[in-house]
Amino acid sequence: MSGDSCIFCQIVAGEAEASLVAENDLCLAFLTIGPFNTGHTLVVPRRHAATFTDLTPEEASALIQLSQRVAQALQQSELPCEGLNLWMANGKAAFQDVFHAHMHVFPRLKDDGFKVEVSWPQPSRAELNGVAAQLRAALEQSA
Repeated sequence: MSGDSCIFCQIVAGEAEASLVAENDLCLAFLTIGPFNTGHTLVVPRRHAATFTDLTPEEASALIQLSQRVAQALQQSELPCEGLNLWMANGKAAFQDVFHAHMHVFPRLKDDGFKVEVSWPQPSRAELNGVAAQLRAALEQSA
């Protein structure tokens, strides 16, 4: 999905409405229409890229830098902000619903009701070492 069918591409092109927060050469930050808390901002690359791993290193860097600027602005603003979450979902299994890479930057409040409940497994050191070896091998192949 890209161009005409992607709402984020339409926003970047100025063809769909958005409440702009900030921008840099490679990315745009705007308020989401479905905020978890007031100030909930999305940071997207200007170029259509479905997921984080589809970004160029320069785009990934620009996305993180703009996300940090938005986070700092939330902390310095008069908006309620006791903490922050950065959230990026990549792929259907990770609950991505708009397939244009985007980082959620949203303020948190102590009792705002947001929960992530997981049961973290505790693999053995041998299992961890095996996984680390597989990742190192994949990194060497992609270098």
